[in-house]
Amino acid sequence: MSRPPAAGARGWGAVFIVGQGRAGRSLARAWRSAGVDVVGVRRRGGSWRAVSRASVVVVAVRDRELPAALAELAAAPLPRRSVVLHTSGAVDATAAAAPLRAAGHAVGTFHPLVPLADPTQAADRLRGAWVGIEGDPRATRVARTLARALGAHVLPIPHAARAAYHAAAVIASNFPVVLAAVAQDVMQRSGVPRTMARRAVHELQRATIENLAGAEPARALTGPVARGDAAVVADHEAALAVDPLVADAYRVLSRLAQRLVGGRVKRAG
Repeated sequence: MSRPPAAGARGWGAVFIVGQGRAGRSLARAWRSAGVDVVGVRRRGGSWRAVSRASVVVVAVRDRELPAALAELAAAPLPRRSVVLHTSGAVDATAAAAPLRAAGHAVGTFHPLVPLADPTQAADRLRGAWVGIEGDPRATRVARTLARALGAHVLPIPHAARAAYHAAAVIASNFPVVLAAVAQDVMQRSGVPRTMARRAVHELQRATIENLAGAEPARALTGPVARGDAAVVADHEAALAVDPLVADAYRVLSRLAQRLVGGRVKRAG
């Protein structure tokens, strides 16, 4: 169901998106659903014709493609004093954006802190999500308005610690998926059928996220480390020894869990 545009969503004109990957298509679909005028989504090598009707250009390409995309954009028929936003949380685009700034365009970052895997679900995923923003004052003002149109919140990206900021996002978004795969594999190797293992792990992670939503991490943590049960931790390490990489991951994560709860579990031996 379409929502009415947020206040001010059309006050600065239309949006043109560079990049037809999942991020670009997701943002286009979500903004259009919110009433934002998206005049075009350009694929690699596609036409720049519609960009002349946009006052905001959002570059949603892979990190390694961003410098080349910004250089190409600098030669495109951009309207005077357009705002250029890119969706990379990792790349410091200061050097690549210099020609755009020299031409009078404001440049900034619009980094959705949400996995945009399915464009059909983008509007729901972005509503209530957080978006990292950074850049020139005019660009950050537009980024805030674009986030508000989606029903999203904003947070500042610390420019000097951009890598740490992005690492935190990766830990929060990517590693739960990796841990789900590892947990499912370990459960299957214990003898649980694959489908049951996948569903059980999914429900366990879902319940954990729900607990975490209502409490600080130290209070949401359950299990042997939270209980101070060193014997169970040692049994787990022995059981996982058949896969050294998984065993190492378990030990490191257990140490981090110990630090979280104040080091109540002492390592066996």
